[in-house]
Amino acid sequence: MPDPALSPILQGLFLGFSIAAPVGPIGVLCIRHTLEQGWRTGLIAGLGAASADMVYGAIAAFGITFISNLLIEGQIWLRASGGLFLLYLGLRTLIRRPSDPFQSLGRTESRKAYWTTFGLTLTNPLTILSFAAIIAGLGTSSAGLLPAMLLVLGVFLGSSAWWLLLSSFVNIFRSRLTPNALTWINRLSGVIILTFGLLVLRSITLA
Repeated sequence: MPDPALSPILQGLFLGFSIAAPVGPIGVLCIRHTLEQGWRTGLIAGLGAASADMVYGAIAAFGITFISNLLIEGQIWLRASGGLFLLYLGLRTLIRRPSDPFQSLGRTESRKAYWTTFGLTLTNPLTILSFAAIIAGLGTSSAGLLPAMLLVLGVFLGSSAWWLLLSSFVNIFRSRLTPNALTWINRLSGVIILTFGLLVLRSITLA
């Protein structure tokens, strides 16, 4: 947990980075976008997740209990939607042919990557509980409007920093990949995303 003595923006940087770093379906999507479509699209996909983290961080930091309670009460439907969407993405990734890794892609592909990861990240409303618990421990939400705003900004910057590091690191290996290797990466990514989707749906039935 971040040290309460740190400034709110540094607290947010630490919090955003640590929440984004664990590998999950968003990380797999970011890696696949980077390998197939380039560093820019991979980073934009990550920024979609960072934006969703910022939204949840803001809800927790500003104490918007109405929204947080609404999302938590509807978490089963949100998680079900996210699980089904992961199944769709997994199947689509599994069967699609990879594009030429050196072709120029338009803004449409980048926008799709952004909104896909943004939506998927928002389908996990339990993230609010993580933010709320940590922010309550830091006391930032009760310290005033400016500290809360700085913390939320820090969350976005910290999460973005992780996606920048990940996409930059993965991009190092992009030029070494053959079309056949990209095909197998797509298949592996599809299987992993499908597995995450099944796990999400299974967690709902066990809840």
